[in-house]
Amino acid sequence: MRYRLLSLVFVLCSTFVGIFLCYYVGSLKADRLLVKGKSFPSLIDATVEDLVAGLESGLFTSVDLVNAYLRRIQEVNGTLNVVTEVNPDATAIAAQLDAERSNGTVRGPLHGVPILLKFNIGTADKMNTTAGSWSLVGAKLPRDSTTAKKLRSAGAVILGKTNLSQWAFFRSNNSSNGWSAYGGQNYAAYYPSQDPSGSSSGSGVASSLGLAAISIGTETDGSIVSPSSRNNLVGIKPSVGLTSRNLVIPISEHQDTIGPMARTVKDAAYVLQAMAGVDPYDNYTLAIPNNGTLPDYVGACNFSAFSGARIGVATNLIEGFADNTTVVEVAAFYDAVKIIRNAGATVVESNFTYLDQWISTLTERPTNDNESIVLQSDFITNLYQYLSELTVNPNNITDLASERTFTQNFPLEDYPDRNTASWDLALELGYNNTDIRAWEAFQADLYIGGEGGIIGALERNNLDAVIVPTSFSSNFPAMAQSPIVTVPLGFYPANQTVVKTERGLVDTGPNVPFGIAFLGVRFSEATLISFAYAFEQRTMHRNDVQPYILPKTELGDVVG
Repeated sequence: MRYRLLSLVFVLCSTFVGIFLCYYVGSLKADRLLVKGKSFPSLIDATVEDLVAGLESGLFTSVDLVNAYLRRIQEVNGTLNVVTEVNPDATAIAAQLDAERSNGTVRGPLHGVPILLKFNIGTADKMNTTAGSWSLVGAKLPRDSTTAKKLRSAGAVILGKTNLSQWAFFRSNNSSNGWSAYGGQNYAAYYPSQDPSGSSSGSGVASSLGLAAISIGTETDGSIVSPSSRNNLVGIKPSVGLTSRNLVIPISEHQDTIGPMARTVKDAAYVLQAMAGVDPYDNYTLAIPNNGTLPDYVGACNFSAFSGARIGVATNLIEGFADNTTVVEVAAFYDAVKIIRNAGATVVESNFTYLDQWISTLTERPTNDNESIVLQSDFITNLYQYLSELTVNPNNITDLASERTFTQNFPLEDYPDRNTASWDLALELGYNNTDIRAWEAFQADLYIGGEGGIIGALERNNLDAVIVPTSFSSNFPAMAQSPIVTVPLGFYPANQTVVKTERGLVDTGPNVPFGIAFLGVRFSEATLISFAYAFEQRTMHRNDVQPYILPKTELGDVVG
């Protein structure tokens, strides 16, 4: 709205009467971008380094940041349903961090920086953790999730929790991205009623609008990279085991991972550095190479990273997924290939050998393929394990069967309009992930996603990374437990025909964003970050289009 107003004023400025109005409104905008008389970026653009520099110089405080972000949430939440919980202690935590900074104590690179968590990431505070369900309202955990603990240790202020596709889109087969019973329907900000993608829907929208410095999402298959792509963001889906899943409401121990959704590659790298590492509560993290010593993800941000690199293009994957709705994305992708080649990379075709068989299997048995079996059997076990940790469990939800019973009988859960098909299939499976059949399905997944997919393509062609449009990127790395980094690539044109989902959300339409994905072997995040940064800095596509709705509050409005 602010940008439309300024466009109108620009036209008025061509008349004598409009001159004064142009000066007045321009001054208002300039005032919002001044803090104590000094220029400072809008909060939709401010980076972690901008915020830390302002905090260190005394230009503003962490309390000021919290107050500004809370106002921005308030300004758009009624329309977009982005944030489900605000931390009632956020201001007090920020004040404590301000006091520590004034005494010379800085916990880490995120000291005093507000961050939002997806609604399935556990915190042992006054906020709920429900994955969007009413069944877990009032439930309590014995401690913070390791993700929350690490972020707090790095100095972050956990500002609140974001809406999501309920149960990380592992409840219904007829629901919509961004809908949860607790949080309602979340929308993205680039077109009215835009599908935010999912399942980390609110985290994507929050970061896109500067409702916090950064948001955290979770992914099982696409749930970080897809909403990052559709909300014009950088998203890092880490290798399974790089970030702990402890006390995060699960789907699958074999595929779940936690990662940042940010406006710049470097911001995402700062947060990944704080989140990653070995955790005794999650034995998958013991697989981190070099005895758990992490690379310097921020230091990996290298403009010259493409020089001498070998980058693959998974042509058969692109051709297999492309249709008449993705023409714009595919064309932009091949333009990006030229940029990468001109930056010094050798670009080669690198196909996924198991693609045709995988598509055939999905067609023949779409709810009983190997990945479905892995997720269903894991969910039965992993949900039980999570629920058994609760210290308060008001509705006595102890396993998937009791969760389904609650959901099907509690009116606010919108059943049967939004069904429980994912759970029905899991319970009908008849076994959990301790069964040999679950292990066989997982081993098949590792082959399909690995040798038959991303890992085989990398190794056969001696590649540093494979690139594809983000819309096509998630399936094979999900099965291979390998990382993805997505970066803004472009937007659908202003005259794009609107295509809606069955629930009436705008799937594609004018100004809807999309991304490019960098795929690599497990624990190759530093390499992928270097390529993502090199591409981002050459293109800066994030700045090409502004959201149709924007919060108005800036730091200058709250700093005394």
